[in-house]
Amino acid sequence: MVKQKYSEIALQDKETNESSCCGATSSCCGEGTYNIMSDDYSVLQGYQSEADLGLGCGLPTNHAQIRQGDTVVDLGSGAGNDCFVARHETGPNGKVIGIDFTEAMVAKARNNAEKLGFNNVEFRQGDIEKIPMTSGVADVVVSNCVLNLVPDKTAVFKEILRVLKPGGHFSISDVVLVGELPEKMKSVAELYAGCVSGAIQKDDYLDIIAKTGFADVSIQKEKQIIIPDEILSEYLTHDELNRMKTSGPGIFSITVFAKKTDSCTPGAGCC
Repeated sequence: MVKQKYSEIALQDKETNESSCCGATSSCCGEGTYNIMSDDYSVLQGYQSEADLGLGCGLPTNHAQIRQGDTVVDLGSGAGNDCFVARHETGPNGKVIGIDFTEAMVAKARNNAEKLGFNNVEFRQGDIEKIPMTSGVADVVVSNCVLNLVPDKTAVFKEILRVLKPGGHFSISDVVLVGELPEKMKSVAELYAGCVSGAIQKDDYLDIIAKTGFADVSIQKEKQIIIPDEILSEYLTHDELNRMKTSGPGIFSITVFAKKTDSCTPGAGCC
């Protein structure tokens, strides 16, 4: 389903994606609806508008502490947006590798890179639960609003640990939940912003990262995702809407940072 959906998105322009709820075709989106997830990439150096499909929920590349000459891997690279920003940071001596599940996205990203003449940006088709890369090659891993779509998040973080060099790190933006959303609210959220599908509790998300073996886990940025009342009121009664606002649960976008330790441990892929 994910592959089919994002194959369709690859053929749409940014305006269509932004007005259709995280790229999903949905009847809940009225005229003038905007993407409640995405941040403005146009302020970042290296930004290429042709590669921005408006599908992210943060600016992980902006927080990723990329240095000149680094090898950067972007999981769920789409049309190449984060890869091209990362290329600016890593410079001509660095390398950027984008991994995407969808053939149409990889083709679009490769076409963008070719038009821009970028010979140190590469795109590979593959499942990020089994990243098509050898171990210990990446200085930095980034990802933007992708891991929530993956069934086995533990497998992805194990793979990130494997492909990172000792001392390497990641910066990942993703959607998480805080508290149990009412069933009606969850349904509306998934309709209005498809990227909420597959999101797990924030504490569980951070726990997976820690249990995988990463160190220095921290949240670099956090914002609540607010679904407008005019949308919610189509599905919830006035009382349900008020209860939801005062009960505390919510949907959040977080950008998480963590490091792979310098020491090598069995199973980390560096021994």
